[in-house]
Amino acid sequence: MKEITCETIAAAVEQLCIEAATILPPALGILLECAAESEESPAGISALEDMVTNFKHAAERAVPICEETGMVVVFADIGQDVHITGGLFEDAVNEGVGRACALGFLGKSIVEDPIRRRNTKDGTPCVLHMRLVDGDSVKLQVSPKGFGGENMSAMRLFSPGDSADTIEDFIVETASRAGADICPPVFVGVGLGGTVEQCANIAKRALLRNADTRNADKFYEQMERRVLGKINELGIGPMGTGGRYTAIAVNIEACPTHTTGLPCVVNISCHATRHACMIL
Repeated sequence: MKEITCETIAAAVEQLCIEAATILPPALGILLECAAESEESPAGISALEDMVTNFKHAAERAVPICEETGMVVVFADIGQDVHITGGLFEDAVNEGVGRACALGFLGKSIVEDPIRRRNTKDGTPCVLHMRLVDGDSVKLQVSPKGFGGENMSAMRLFSPGDSADTIEDFIVETASRAGADICPPVFVGVGLGGTVEQCANIAKRALLRNADTRNADKFYEQMERRVLGKINELGIGPMGTGGRYTAIAVNIEACPTHTTGLPCVVNISCHATRHACMIL
């Protein structure tokens, strides 16, 4: 039985929150650089070049990529042979988030109640997804989620008889509705199947997959490519300036569902789709 202290967890989350806020995932950065080189719209080229300059400066100076540092989402895969000591796991995760908020100059954007809206003043609590897995390690993935994209996300409960084309149209419609409001080119995470809450979870997890990695299932790989092409045909372009790149990637994840169901969640994210990972 491996022991991991709550202090170790808090320190790891603190580090990951700052890393995720300041360093864009390499694969996404490369795709943005490639887009800047192949974009045809002069205004779009300028916008993409500014994005590239911005994320490089952020990493060099250890400052947030964007002033909207989002709501922290933590995915924790906890090995069943791990013993957490020194407190509660969830408390340790939020301790790390709070420290990072102060140390990394991250936005204090969380309110403790959705209606009364009193600010918690330390960026907590985060959204924590935990699952028990084999082994004696803890995998932490931290993903600060900006609410420009979150507010443009959507869900639809399709009929089991609806076609892939119908689902694709819904994904494209969601990206079209978002327009230029979420700093495109966007990163689109799609969840299919499960129940309502599971579908939303896998849509968010889809954004953790590298932007240059397609679904291993050929059916969904082709679907990802088709949807990406359709979104980029919208002509919204980088920062709404027009051009080829309205989306940078579409990641689709699917899971088993009920014979009478076909849930779909589209989780939209801006070009600064941030995340960081550590294994303890």
